[in-house]
Amino acid sequence: MELALVIGVVVIALVFDYTNGFHDAANAIATSVSTRALTPRVALLMAAVMNFIGAHLGTQVASTVGKGIIDPPEGAHGLVIVGAGLIGAITWNLITWYFGLPSSSSHALIGGLVGSALVASVGVHWDGVLDKVVIPMILSPLVGFTLAGIIMIAILWIFRKSNPHKTGKGFRYAQTVSAAAMALGHGLQDAQKTMGVIFLALVVGGYATNGEEIPQWVILSAAGAISLGTYAGGWRIMRTLGRRIIALDPPRGFAAESAAATVLYTAAIGFGAPISTTHTITSAIMGVGATKRRSAVRWGVAGNIVTAWILTIPASGLVAAVCYFALHWAVE
Repeated sequence: MELALVIGVVVIALVFDYTNGFHDAANAIATSVSTRALTPRVALLMAAVMNFIGAHLGTQVASTVGKGIIDPPEGAHGLVIVGAGLIGAITWNLITWYFGLPSSSSHALIGGLVGSALVASVGVHWDGVLDKVVIPMILSPLVGFTLAGIIMIAILWIFRKSNPHKTGKGFRYAQTVSAAAMALGHGLQDAQKTMGVIFLALVVGGYATNGEEIPQWVILSAAGAISLGTYAGGWRIMRTLGRRIIALDPPRGFAAESAAATVLYTAAIGFGAPISTTHTITSAIMGVGATKRRSAVRWGVAGNIVTAWILTIPASGLVAAVCYFALHWAVE
């Protein structure tokens, strides 16, 4: 029974990883596609490849998710808790994808795990949630907004006397690099979260210990699932990020992607913090838009996005709690 549960949780985790990929595909490529720096299919293929590579660049975020959020008991009960958390995250991903809202798959996962742990009366590492989730959740959009604005102001000053046509053409090429950097950062961040959950399931099921390294098959499967999901594409969210917040041009697209990628790398490598790629790129797009003029940002759309951000953790936690009771009744 426990082996079957472990396999089931691993499969659910990979389904979540796949939904994470198509839900967040827009994060890496929406700006490049909207400015016509890349065609949609080329952009998706590039993003999928860079996601796969990025997933192999470290395991700091995976360790945070696998060890620093909840403390489920070993055995079937612990696996039910992890499985319910994943189902809560998948459900929220699908709801926000349907409505074209770029919410955070990362926070959906954290919310799902915490929600199922609370109703199961098991330990939640609140210090880890605060230090590695809540504080970065608040800081990363602020840093992304500010850094993107600074980069955009620098670009406007440096190229103030240049030919607009030639400058735009040059930034279209530059966006290929910045979009690749963003996709690499997405793999570095989001694929690791699934690795952490799979490893947590292995520990709870008795097939691994906390002291050992994450197995290579876990890394490969998580990298593959998020890459396939990315290539499938999340067109609804891509329209929101690429067109509905502001009308992007190549320089602004480059500035937004560069700022967001910088924040992702710093958080993952420097702090092992599972921040939201969605929050980071969305706030960066708002930051470059604000340098144009305040009215250039469609603040109504931005408000809907922020509302989804606020609801993500409690909503996915609530779904996970309901799923926990259903799975607890069915399995145990």
